Amino acid sequence: MNDPQNEHHSQGPVFNAEVSGAQLAWNNGEVTQNQRNNSAVAPGFEALAERIEDLLRQLPQAGLADRDREDAESAARDVLTAITRPGPPEEGRLRRAVALLRGVLAPVATGVVAGTAVGAQEWATAAIEGLTGIV
Repeated sequence: MNDPQNEHHSQGPVFNAEVSGAQLAWNNGEVTQNQRNNSAVAPGFEALAERIEDLLRQLPQAGLADRDREDAESAARDVLTAITRPGPPEEGRLRRAVALLRGVLAPVATGVVAGTAVGAQEWATAAIEGLTGIV
C-alpha cells in the first residue's frame, strides 16, 4: 500500500538519476536550444569546429522542416563529438557525419526545398562549400 507521506505528485518531468549535460524545454510552444561543447578540439580541426558552431547557431533561422533541421543538428553534433574526443578523430565517422550534413543542406542550396527562409539558399551553399574538402 502507498504511504501518503512518501507519495509525490508532479506536473512536469521527474529525474530519478543523474542528468548531466541535458537540455530541457517544458511547457513551451516553440523552443530553440543550443549547447556549447567546450572540450578541446583535436589539432588541425579547429576551423571545422568553428564552421560547425557557426552552422548550429544559424540553422534555426534557415527555415528547414523540423525533421531536416533535427538531422542537420544531429550530424553537426556528431562532427563536434568526433573532433573533441580524446585521441585522433575517427576519420570514417567524421566523413559520414559531414556527408550527412552536406546532404541535408543540399536541397536548400539548390532551391529544391520550398518554404525556406530568405537567404537560406546562399547560406546553405556557403555552408556546403565550407565543409567540402575539410575532411
